[in-house]
Parts: sequence; C-alpha cells; structure tokens
Amino acid sequence: MDLRGASAEALAVLTERLDGAIGTSKSAAALGAELFTVSQLIRNEAALRRFSTDGSLPVAAKQGMVQQVFTGRVTDTTLDLLNEAVGRRWTLSRDLADALERLSEIAVVRSAGAKAGRVTDELFELSGIIDANPDLRSALSDPGRSVDDKAALVASLLDGKALPATITLAEQSLAGTYRTVTNALAAYREVAAQTKGEAVATVRVARPMSKDDRERLAEVLGRQYDTTVHLNVVIDPDVLGGVRVEIGDEVIDGTISGRLDDARRRLVG
Repeated sequence: MDLRGASAEALAVLTERLDGAIGTSKSAAALGAELFTVSQLIRNEAALRRFSTDGSLPVAAKQGMVQQVFTGRVTDTTLDLLNEAVGRRWTLSRDLADALERLSEIAVVRSAGAKAGRVTDELFELSGIIDANPDLRSALSDPGRSVDDKAALVASLLDGKALPATITLAEQSLAGTYRTVTNALAAYREVAAQTKGEAVATVRVARPMSKDDRERLAEVLGRQYDTTVHLNVVIDPDVLGGVRVEIGDEVIDGTISGRLDDARRRLVG
C-alpha cells in the first residue's frame, strides 16, 4: 500500500485521529472490523468512491452523503473518521479505500495491546506455513472458492493457536487488496511493528540462532537504523553460512552463498 502526496498526508492525519479514538482492546477490535467493512464497500462501489473523493465537490456535501449512508450502520467513532476522510484530498480515488483499510489494520493490531509483538510473530509463522504448503497456497488463491470458505480454512489453521487479532488479519488478507495472501501478511507485519515503533528484519541463516546472537544482531541493527528492530528468523539451507538481513527495501547479504555469487559475477564480468 503505497500512498503518495495528498493521500499520504491524509492517512497521517487519519492515523493521528485513530490513535486518539482507540479505547479498550475490545473497542479497537470492533473499530477495526467496521473500518475494514467500510473500506471494502467504498472499494466495490464505484459511484460512492468517486463522490467521496471528488475534489470539486464541497466537503459539506460529501460529509452529508457519509451521514446519509452510514448513520446507524457504524459507530460514531467510525463515522467521525469517515467524515474526516472525505474532507481530505486524495491523490487517486482508490486511495481512500486503501487508507481506511490501513486504519483497520492498525486498529486490529492495537486490539492485541501489549501482545502486538506476538501478532508479528504469528503472522510470520503463518506466512511460512503457506509458503511451505503448495496445496494450501492454491486453496487460498483459488478464485473458485468463496472468501467465506477460505476464511474458514484460515480459522481452522489458527483456532486456539493464535491471537484474535492475528486471525482477523489473516482473514482480511483474503480480500485481495495486496494481490496475494503472503503479500498481505508481510504488510501486516510491518504495520504491527510500526505500531510498536519498531522495524521488521527478516533474517536468513543456515541454522538456528542462539538467543544471545539474536539479541546482538537486533542491537546492531537498531543502532544502524535508529529504531528498535524485531527479528523474524528463517532457517534457509541455501544460505550455507553467515547472515542475510532484509529490512524494508534494503538487503544486507553477509552469507557465504552471497559472497560466492558475487565472486561468480566478478569472474564472468
């Protein structure tokens, strides 16, 4: 979800408003569910989306439409956020739905309270399960299966094993906003980490890291990026030795396989 210009500014304002509106974990979960439902409605209803984002229309007219459509269907908190949203400028019409969906993700993560870090880990584990299971991956991407059927499959995998926030996000990943479920789960991990003021680093190693090694690496990365870094460690036999770190759009390749590949390129060049 890459919002730019006016849309990025609008999302920043709305996120601040969301932070002030979130109360208990229970209310945050309900708010997240409502915002997701509204985002999908706006995404799927072209006329509603165009009217809500038309910069030539008076803000009062757009807010009046929001009141007419959503009063009695959503809570006052969600309605206030929608009024703020349609009063903002949007770079692209679709950005409004994307922004509301991002707000829903943040609210769901906030519903986990102090366990937001666990949400990050559980989403990472689910991604690994999907990547390692072609049949499951095919079932979740099969256009012939309903979203409800796919959600039931996800729930059966996670029921009793994951936090409610993780299950909710896993089900939301089926909406197709991020094209694939694994793309969505990766985006949610970033949201969960950012909600805690952290960055996420995917670390690929040939064998499990000790607790001390993980802590040292997290500390080094934290100093380098000037933030707390949450590590997701992947055991990858192709690494051979050393460590490959992916953080944001950057890759730090200190693996033996990486150095061998580099040497091969130099020889060929």
